[in-house]
Amino acid sequence: LFLATLTYDTLRFEYEDFPETKEPVWILGRKYSVFTEKEEILLDVTSRLWFTYRKNFPAIGGTGPTSDTGWGCMLRCGQMIFAQALVCRHLGRDWRWIKGKRQMDNYFNVLNAFIDKKDSYYSIHQIAQMGVGEGKSIGQWYGPNTVAQVLKKLATFDTWSSLAVHIAMDNTVVMEEIRRLCQSNFLCAGAAACPVVESDVLYNGYPEEAGVRDRLSLWKPLVLLIPLRLGLTEINEAYIETLKHCFMMPQSLGVIGGKPNSAHYFIGYVGEELIYLDPHTTQPAVEPNDSGCLPDESFHCQHPPCRMSIAELDPSIAVGFFCNTEEDFNDWCQQIKKLSLVRGALPMFELVERQPSHFSNPDVLNLTPDSSDADRLERFFDSEDEDFEILSL
Repeated sequence: LFLATLTYDTLRFEYEDFPETKEPVWILGRKYSVFTEKEEILLDVTSRLWFTYRKNFPAIGGTGPTSDTGWGCMLRCGQMIFAQALVCRHLGRDWRWIKGKRQMDNYFNVLNAFIDKKDSYYSIHQIAQMGVGEGKSIGQWYGPNTVAQVLKKLATFDTWSSLAVHIAMDNTVVMEEIRRLCQSNFLCAGAAACPVVESDVLYNGYPEEAGVRDRLSLWKPLVLLIPLRLGLTEINEAYIETLKHCFMMPQSLGVIGGKPNSAHYFIGYVGEELIYLDPHTTQPAVEPNDSGCLPDESFHCQHPPCRMSIAELDPSIAVGFFCNTEEDFNDWCQQIKKLSLVRGALPMFELVERQPSHFSNPDVLNLTPDSSDADRLERFFDSEDEDFEILSL
């Protein structure tokens, strides 16, 4: 509670600065040196959208909670990893937030998608209410799997972003499934009805630029979320090297997880420490001011980010990646394949071309975002939730 009342200036002294180390600092696919690029590191971190507990927002469902303190930290982490996907989609990985500088409209469009009100695409209201369909009552703890499933459902309403969201279950990423999902929006409803267009047909009667543009639209930008369990009660050391490599990939959206009782959004690492944004600060809900402008400073973490030892990480996590184009996805697949050759690094998941035959269980195959069978969803996606306790208020 004490921390929640501190100003940003006092917070600067509450958080340790980066260690003076020769080890590189990795933030969401970017490599930095503490000695020569400290300002750039802090600017990159500050530019991520930071979602924390809020109080005094409109009641969820009209009569529910008006604050998410004590129960919403995993929901906020889900918002952060998804906001990073939207930033990459609409603003690009190189975009930076600078205090006081006028931002482009797309930035406010992204931010508005997460504001604490019922009609924002990915608001705490939407996530909590959509979670009811997943067997979670409002105010109940979510695990990484559950929040990933809920965000996937909500993304179908976000036609502006037009994302393909894939959640890889059973520690297996099936390339064929992802290609089918990402290529399914081109001039037809079903992927099966879409033949591959040869270039001479594509350009027939079109200016060449239009052909290129249409071909680019053959791929819906991909948000890939992979829920994983990297050990029983603590993380198995054999996975640590692989986990680090995930933060080194340009497609990285980071990791949601934490330690028992508290969820964090991990955006990078230095040495044996993970770098994360922490949602456990309660701030007042934000509303547009009289001129219709949204005060946005409280959505950016303006002090050095938190760090924790990788060994303390709870083994239940979800790893995220964003592939804007098919080339991005192909490149990601190549990197994952190379990663399996790194000595001393145990793969966290399997990458396969087609659905393995042992996946023939229809319960696993047919879980779509439209599935209303909460019991099956609970069984497949939510086994980790019992390992967390809800924080007492």
